[in-house]
Amino acid sequence: MANLFSYEGKRVVVSGGGGAGMGAAAVEGLAELGAEIHVIDLKEPPVPVASHQVVDLRDPAATIAAIDEIGGTINALFNCAGLPGPPNFSDVDTFLVNFCAPRQLAEACAKYMPAGSAIASISSTAGSAYLMNMAKWMPLATTPDFASAKAWCEEHPEEIAAGYAPSKEALIIWTMWAARAYAERGIRLNCISPGPTDTPMMPDFEEGAKGMGLDGIIDQMAQGLGRRSTPAEQGWPMIFLNSDAASYISGENVNTDGGTVSGLTTGTITVELPGM
Repeated sequence: MANLFSYEGKRVVVSGGGGAGMGAAAVEGLAELGAEIHVIDLKEPPVPVASHQVVDLRDPAATIAAIDEIGGTINALFNCAGLPGPPNFSDVDTFLVNFCAPRQLAEACAKYMPAGSAIASISSTAGSAYLMNMAKWMPLATTPDFASAKAWCEEHPEEIAAGYAPSKEALIIWTMWAARAYAERGIRLNCISPGPTDTPMMPDFEEGAKGMGLDGIIDQMAQGLGRRSTPAEQGWPMIFLNSDAASYISGENVNTDGGTVSGLTTGTITVELPGM
C-alpha cells in the first residue's frame, strides 16, 4: 500500500518557512518526508531547501514573481507567514500579510498545480467568531484581487481594527468560500486555527494583550490540554492536510488548539476577562 503521508517527488512552497515558527516546523517535517521545498521568508529556513527567496508579501508583484521563479509543478502550498498586529504593525499591514497575501499566493501557485494538489493556511482561534461575522467579511473575501482587497481594508478601518483577530476571521471565511472554486480546478483548500503556540511571535501577542488590559488571556486560551502547543504540533496538521492522506478534506477550518474552542463552546472551559 502506498504511503499517503509521503511527500517523495512532490514540490512544495512554504511561505513563512524561515526562522523557528510553525512554518519552519513544517519545513523540517516536509524535509523528513522527502519533499522538494521552496521557502519564501525574510529569515533563513531551518534546514537546507531547494530555494529560498526573501519577499515582502505586501508587494503582490514581488510575490507573483517569486512563484514564477520557482516555476514547474507545485503540489502544495503552505501559507504560514503572519503578523501579530498592533502595536508593532498597522491594521492594514496585518491584513495584507495575514489575509491578502495568502490569497495572492494561492492564486499564483494554482496555475502550476495539477489535480490532486492542496493548499493549507494558518488562521487562529483568535478568529473563532468568524461565523458571527460572516456578513462583515464576505465583501472582503469575494474581492477579485490583491489591489481591491487592500482598498477594501483601507476603506474600512473600523472593521479591521485590532488587525490580528479580524484578519484571521476573514482568512477562515475566504477558505470556506473559495474552496469550491479551487475544487473545480482539482485543488483542495483548508486552514488550521492554532491556539497559543510557543513561537518567536508569542512575545508580541503577550505585549498586545497586556496593552489591551488582557493580562493572562493567552494562557486562558490554552486550557484545553493545559499548555501551549509547540510549532511542530501545528506544522504536522498542515502537512497532513496537504498530503494524499487528506484527499477528501477541503473547505475546512481545523481547530488545532488542544480542545479549547470545544470547551468554550460546551461550557467546560471559561475565560475570565479583567473587570467582568
